[in-house]
Amino acid sequence: MLVIGPYLRVRAGGADAQSESHIQRNAEARLDEAAGLARAIDLVIADAIIAPISQIRPATYIGKGKVEEIAALAKSLDVELVVMDCALAPIQQRNLEKELQAKVLDRTGLILEIFGRRAKTKEGSLQVELAHLNYQRSRLVRSWTHLERQRGGFGFMGGPGETQIEADRRLIQERISKLEGELKKVQATRRLHRAGRQRVPYRVVALVGYTNAGKSTLFNRLTRADVQAADMLFATLDPTLRALNLPHGGKAMLSDTVGFISNLPTQLVAAFRATLEEVLEADVILHVRDISHEDAEAQQSDVDAVLRQLGINPDDSGRIIEVWNKIDRYGSEQREELLNIAARRPEDHPAMLVSAVSGEGVDALLAAIEERLAAKRTTLDLSIDAADGAGISWLHRNAEVLAKELHDGRFDMTVRVDETKRDIVVNRFDAVPRLSA
Repeated sequence: MLVIGPYLRVRAGGADAQSESHIQRNAEARLDEAAGLARAIDLVIADAIIAPISQIRPATYIGKGKVEEIAALAKSLDVELVVMDCALAPIQQRNLEKELQAKVLDRTGLILEIFGRRAKTKEGSLQVELAHLNYQRSRLVRSWTHLERQRGGFGFMGGPGETQIEADRRLIQERISKLEGELKKVQATRRLHRAGRQRVPYRVVALVGYTNAGKSTLFNRLTRADVQAADMLFATLDPTLRALNLPHGGKAMLSDTVGFISNLPTQLVAAFRATLEEVLEADVILHVRDISHEDAEAQQSDVDAVLRQLGINPDDSGRIIEVWNKIDRYGSEQREELLNIAARRPEDHPAMLVSAVSGEGVDALLAAIEERLAAKRTTLDLSIDAADGAGISWLHRNAEVLAKELHDGRFDMTVRVDETKRDIVVNRFDAVPRLSA
């Protein structure tokens, strides 16, 4: 197969970057990412080339000369598939297939193929199929003889009925409606599970970041889990939740989610909104960045854009912690430079430097997570009769017990509670807020 990077030439101050991030990406890095996407589903790459263009052509996206050049290359290499690292309109895809005499797949289609292979849970499979059907619906074309009009109407002769295209679209729409109904049931189950977690004092911490930023490796390091972590794009697709032990004995739930990517298909953002509800509901969000990547700034911009689509403010420093991962790839001098850059950041926008592989910086990250979670809770002091087993049990279930000492038949306790339970603890146990938590 061939991988083609049809990237717009961007002039300084120009408006050519119609679909680009506001931080311009390196063309070679973009092509390498596209090749990585292809390798993620075991495609054999015969060649990968950059095809710079000055403007997008309505008929074929790239110019006639480039089409002829790619067609000659595809023929000489005897390739059956050409991947275009851009979003193609249905007519552009059809025209390119005619000119290149090969199957053409755009970036959206390629990402959908990857998601289709990686989805393991029922919800993930439903979401991928729904996104795929919405994508295919606009690409039904009259290409074969079976798309002639079917016989229809009344009487013996009958008039022209619906075309096969119309029938296929109707079937697709029916399947979409059925999938949407099934997803609503799955989402209702997820809401029940989430409500169950909210009845215990565990808070939720979510990992987000660009694909292959090292989220799953960091997840395994923090939770001692064994979630699949590989040096490939979209190694993790379905969300995973594990208990996270905090430095002072508290617990939280850590959620690992699908990685984001530049030009993420809008239908996938919509389809995976339910999966990403863990991020929406999270008390703390860890934005994991591969700080060693040459396009780290552009990747951050892409993740911020997706967070905004989800209704999350990426500049919310009280909720989001930026994690600079893979510092193990730097030498001592470069690492010292990174530390200096991080030290110069505003106090309310710190950056935590870590290596998910070696564990460097993980203790400091855990302390920062605990500090953020504690800032959203109230610390209370109270005294309870040691015989009040029900009350003590309730506190252990609904609060974080920081200290507990027995004096003269009563437990002197220090607990940390969510704001939603603060008044209950104050009224039931005559608790008083601690001046300095």
